[in-house]
Amino acid sequence: MGALRELTFRPGEVDTGAAIEVRGLRMTYGTKEVLRGVDLTVRPGEVVVLLGPNGAGKTTTIEILEGFRAPSAGHVRVLGAEPVRGDERWRARLGVVLQSWRDHGRWPVRRLLAHLARYYEPYADPARPPFDPDELIAAVGLAEQAGQRVSRLSGGQRRRLDVAIGIVGRPEVLFLDEPTAGFDPKARRDFHDLVHRLSDLDDTTILLTTHDLDEAEKLADRILILAGGRIVADGSPDRLTRAFSREAQVRWSRDGEHFVHATDDATGFVRELFAQHGTAVGDLEVRRAGLEDAYMAIVQREES
Repeated sequence: MGALRELTFRPGEVDTGAAIEVRGLRMTYGTKEVLRGVDLTVRPGEVVVLLGPNGAGKTTTIEILEGFRAPSAGHVRVLGAEPVRGDERWRARLGVVLQSWRDHGRWPVRRLLAHLARYYEPYADPARPPFDPDELIAAVGLAEQAGQRVSRLSGGQRRRLDVAIGIVGRPEVLFLDEPTAGFDPKARRDFHDLVHRLSDLDDTTILLTTHDLDEAEKLADRILILAGGRIVADGSPDRLTRAFSREAQVRWSRDGEHFVHATDDATGFVRELFAQHGTAVGDLEVRRAGLEDAYMAIVQREES
């Protein structure tokens, strides 16, 4: 695993150019230690996905970075500040999308976003003014619901509004906790496009959690896997897949029978297959392992 990690710092070293920088993060609830020395770095403009099994501490980690929860120990900096001590100007530079919201039901969608945008204006960088409410409503696909009360939105529409609330201030760092839960396929695709625009055009740093590995693969510049209270893998989706799931699955038919074989050397196996059976080989398919295979291999290794 040591060769896989892409971080360039030495243990205990501080990366002053990082948007998010964590060293030795620990969190204990009573006698239960949830986080046992988490180290992670997210650089400006990166989209980083935090994966892990239920109970691994993903939401706890995010809440500490947002300043909602004080850690038991460790060094934590977001935009150069210790989150639990961040002031209003610092908070105005963050965007947060929690797993669910349960307020503002009587407000019309556009009026709510316009109202929230005004809170960011005194702290806004002239180069990053809050989003125009109508532009934002269109970006999240709620143009037809702009005058509708929040309480009357469907679950998927309400989730789109949650995302809009999180980014209305045009944040430098955006935290997304299960942002597409309840989205239909089109809404999910639109959200992915929005994340890429925020990262590419606004240079927004994004840290998100998800259980959707396909989503993680589409969005992430880097994936962090949290298991056993620590970051156990750190790399691009492709690098994680290649490092932890080397096997390929070869499928073929011959004389009406179907065969499946797992191998580390698909090219060599297929070459030998044709050398033995020639044109009798049909329906040949080589399936490379994906991110899901790599993720399961990593988690199972940590749990064994």
